[in-house]
Amino acid sequence: MKTKEKSKMQAKAKSAVQLEERTKTRMRTKPTEKTKVRVVNRISPPRVPSASEVRRAAKAARAPQFAYMKPPGLAHDFQVGDTVEVYGDHEKNKERVRGWVRGIVVQVDNKLVAVQFRSNVFLTDGWMVPDRILWYPLNSEHIRPVAKKSVKREKAIPDY
Repeated sequence: MKTKEKSKMQAKAKSAVQLEERTKTRMRTKPTEKTKVRVVNRISPPRVPSASEVRRAAKAARAPQFAYMKPPGLAHDFQVGDTVEVYGDHEKNKERVRGWVRGIVVQVDNKLVAVQFRSNVFLTDGWMVPDRILWYPLNSEHIRPVAKKSVKREKAIPDY
């Protein structure tokens, strides 16, 4: 029996030594170089602003939200039915010309004015507008109101 036990112990020791050798050879074959990894989306901890930064932010908040060249008041108050002149491409004497043409305001929005014309009008890229209606911003320099014609009364000839 002692021989059987000795042979079992030798087999166990032999297998343990072989296992160690295998792991050593595997460890030798693995590359030991470290590769650099680039972090793309790194989350930083929340930043606590200092007291001076808070004061600067408060001053900036009081500044006007928009910087206008001139105040945002309306230069002209257009109403539906008003006669206006518009600068653009239109047809005059069967020729296409660029200049001021009369039209009638058909719709007014809070930002835009729709003007309908009696003659053909064209877009800047050359296409004719089939319904002859063009939209203009309220503050456009290409639209202006037409001065209303004053009706001259005939002077009555006084009787002497």
